[in-house]
Amino acid sequence: MNFPVELSPELLQKAGTLHVRPGDIIEQFVRGSGKGGQKINKTSSTVHLRHVPTGIEVRCQKHREQSKNRLSAYKLLILKIEEKKRGVQSALQKKIFKLKKQKQKRSKRAKEKMLQGKKQHSAIKQNRKNIM
Repeated sequence: MNFPVELSPELLQKAGTLHVRPGDIIEQFVRGSGKGGQKINKTSSTVHLRHVPTGIEVRCQKHREQSKNRLSAYKLLILKIEEKKRGVQSALQKKIFKLKKQKQKRSKRAKEKMLQGKKQHSAIKQNRKNIM
C-alpha cells in the first residue's frame, strides 16, 4: 500500500487490517476558511478526504502547510474508519471509556472527602452544644 504521504508503521498496519486502500480515497485541496486573512483565502492548503466504501469525509486545516494538513487528514481518516468498523473495540473508544472510569473514581473520592469534612464540621458543632 503506497499512500501519497508517509504514514507511521502503526497507521500503515491499522490501514492494512481495516482494508483501507489509497485507491478508495478521493483527495481534494480546497481553500480554507476562518481566521488567517489573505493567506487562508488565497492558498488551497485545506485537505478534504473522502473514503468511498464507508462514505466517511475528513477536512483538515490545522496547519498552514498543505503537506502537514494532508498527513493529519490521512491519520484522522484512518482513525475514523477504525472507530466506525470496530465500534467499541476501537482504540479511541477504549481511551474514552478509560477516561470516563477514571472520572467516576475521582468523583467518588471527592464525595467521600466532602462527607468526611461535613462529619468533622458537625462534630465541632456538637462539642459547642455540650459546653452549656
